[in-house]
Amino acid sequence: MKNDTYLPVRVIPRDWVEPLDLASVFGMDAGGLEVDVGSGKGRFLLARARARPGTPFLGIDRLLSRVRQIERKAEREKLGNVRVLYADAGYAIRHLLPAGSVSVFYVLFNDPWPKRRHVDRRMVNEEFADAMCRALRAGGLIHIATDDAGYFSAISRQMSGDKRFESAPVFEPSEAERTDYELQWMREKRSISRCSFRKREA
Repeated sequence: MKNDTYLPVRVIPRDWVEPLDLASVFGMDAGGLEVDVGSGKGRFLLARARARPGTPFLGIDRLLSRVRQIERKAEREKLGNVRVLYADAGYAIRHLLPAGSVSVFYVLFNDPWPKRRHVDRRMVNEEFADAMCRALRAGGLIHIATDDAGYFSAISRQMSGDKRFESAPVFEPSEAERTDYELQWMREKRSISRCSFRKREA
């Protein structure tokens, strides 16, 4: 969707403790919102948004340089369905996304913190699952990918044991949508693990 009326790509909340008004943020009905958690340089987010111009996409990243990079690219291409938020993903999902507003979360190649003493720093944990569940609409999806076998096992155990979710068909990106990390891991012949889950109907 090309926007003739300019709306900022970067989202700056007026109130950091109240949910965003997504219709105002996107300038359209934001039903079907898809959220890229930890967007990096935006390769996946922008490619996905180009392929689905009628779908609103929100990228979240806590590195300002990455947010600015995505912002410049989206503005240059006039991608009216892309917004990006400079924030901690856990906080943003918990406090800034309205309940039941998200149709899909993508959690692709976030830091696996492989050392045992750092395991509690991993993004995908019980608290994070709670936040995603609150923000997801019934039937909404979570797509996860990682190159770390230990992290994948931990995610699979946790999500499979959470009765609020059920397994869903695994998401496979197109070639254009592969993240920079995924392309690097493919060049290095690393194994990539994927899983997907659906929020059960109430």
